[in-house]
Amino acid sequence: MSVKGLRDLYQPIQPAVKQSAQDEVFYQEYLPDLRLQQLIYCYWELKTERPLQADFCYRVVADGCMDLLMEMNNPSASYITGLSTSYIEFPIGPYFHYIGVRFLPAGFPRFFGVDASTLTNRFEDLQAVVPELSDFLTGRFVEAQQFSILRETLDQYFLEKLVAAPLQEDPRVLEAMKLILEQRGQISLAELNTGLSPRQLRRRFHFYLGDSAKTFSKVVRFQQFLQAKPSRKALKQDKLFYDVGYYDQAHFIKEFKHFYGLTPNKALD
Repeated sequence: MSVKGLRDLYQPIQPAVKQSAQDEVFYQEYLPDLRLQQLIYCYWELKTERPLQADFCYRVVADGCMDLLMEMNNPSASYITGLSTSYIEFPIGPYFHYIGVRFLPAGFPRFFGVDASTLTNRFEDLQAVVPELSDFLTGRFVEAQQFSILRETLDQYFLEKLVAAPLQEDPRVLEAMKLILEQRGQISLAELNTGLSPRQLRRRFHFYLGDSAKTFSKVVRFQQFLQAKPSRKALKQDKLFYDVGYYDQAHFIKEFKHFYGLTPNKALD
């Protein structure tokens, strides 16, 4: 699958910072070097402009990706989050400055040879998973640096790592991913004709993505609905959930809440 092809097929969405917090909390995504864009979706920055009156609640919805994050106020504190099969929500304090790297599905194992399934639904100290990367981040990043400098540093590191990466892509897994993305998650396992048996396909998906092709398909379908950016009025009148493969409203609401953490009515503007 080409660089352009993967990014054209999949643009994972995370919820924006809530309107009430926008004056106090800054969030921005940045593109990596073009040569990295088949594996890294974006670099991102989340920080407070001034101390908040209460802890900020950070919400991550299911998107099929893995994220690396580091607290710039404490560069030795870096973490990796695996594939999430549901939403995650946790307080991160009243004052923070996080830098992150969002890896596209199968991206992190391609760089580091780590079995993605060992990190599924987990939030781990990066030092315990990839000590080399943790040491690099601790040694290079300080609070005073501008993000433009940090982005160049990350680009250089990952470009060098890409040349010496321990794994080559499995073309059969990439073909299965492509089929799932092209069909927007609306595909049966029987239609994934990649030359792998169901057992082999499951094993390879677990290694590269962190869970089964079925789970990935559900996440893709959910993300396709978010891409449509429907309003509550449009959802009620047009029943857009049918267009992305949900067979009835109850099924849609149950799965949406599982992946987002809120009902559609509460989540949509």
